[in-house]
Amino acid sequence: MKKGRYLLLLVLLLIGITIYFKKCRSSEKNKKPEANKGTSVLGVSAVIVSPELLDYKLYSSGTVLANEEVQLRNEVPGRIISINFKEGTKVNKGDLLVKLFDDDLKAQLKKLILQKELAEKTTARQNDLLEAKGVSQQDYEISLNNLNSINADIELIRSSISKTEIRAPFDGSIGLKSVSLGAFLTANTIIASIQDIDPLKLEFTIPERFRDQIASNTEITFTSESAPGTFKGKIYAFEPRMDISTRSFLVRAICPNSDHRIFPGAFAHVSIPLKQIDDAILIPTQAVIPELKGQSVYISDGGIAKKVSVQTGIRNDSTIQITEGLHAGDTLLISGMMQVRPKTSLKITIVK
Repeated sequence: MKKGRYLLLLVLLLIGITIYFKKCRSSEKNKKPEANKGTSVLGVSAVIVSPELLDYKLYSSGTVLANEEVQLRNEVPGRIISINFKEGTKVNKGDLLVKLFDDDLKAQLKKLILQKELAEKTTARQNDLLEAKGVSQQDYEISLNNLNSINADIELIRSSISKTEIRAPFDGSIGLKSVSLGAFLTANTIIASIQDIDPLKLEFTIPERFRDQIASNTEITFTSESAPGTFKGKIYAFEPRMDISTRSFLVRAICPNSDHRIFPGAFAHVSIPLKQIDDAILIPTQAVIPELKGQSVYISDGGIAKKVSVQTGIRNDSTIQITEGLHAGDTLLISGMMQVRPKTSLKITIVK
């Protein structure tokens, strides 16, 4: 019996010793990661913050317009008796482009001119008789009124004749005609279009928050797929009313086009300068960490990670301006944002 008890006690002792050693090993394993955690070093990339020039620009899309553009139309109906322009050529202001039939009007004008000559003689005789008291004042005034009425009729006929002549309203290039010689035109028929393309106008929009940063005579640049190179222009007018659907203002610029490389209707990519800051702090956008109460970045303070709250300003595709929180010479972390925590030891690789 005693022997069986000794064996039972021995077995229990061995089991206890085994459990004890297992617990010791597990506690050692748990302590090692904690020790390693306190002494681990995180490898990150960083840049040295330095001030640089910030040339801030606003980009927009626009449309090229002719400086002046009009569709030539006839005011009165009539038959075309002459077309005095070639399609696609330049014309000068006042050039006679199309002439409508006006022989009937000229005949009426000739008749009125003859009546005027007779009325002038009659009025002159009546004036002489009035001075000699040979006629009454009323008789003289009747003849004078008849002369004035004829003069008015002459002006009316001349105005009607001028409406049979379609002339160029300004210097420009005339387009394709839509009528033919001998055709009878009803009033307000489109004959052709004429456009002044030197200079050109550029029309584009800007958001309302940038309106007070852009003034007249601001120089802009633009590119177009219809012609290689960069073109310049100058803002000359703003639409005073904002578009309520887009909350933007319509802007127009004037652009020289002496070589006729760009044509009305072309699409344009517009660049508008807003401001220039000589000593701006610019950092990569990936370095900024958004938070509920603002934004922050990580810097290295003697090889230890430090979290700093920042205020941001102008942003573009790859960089963002920092207005508060960073200073020249700070070592800014640009990688490892998901792993780094305050007071983390860092192994830094400086990137230019």
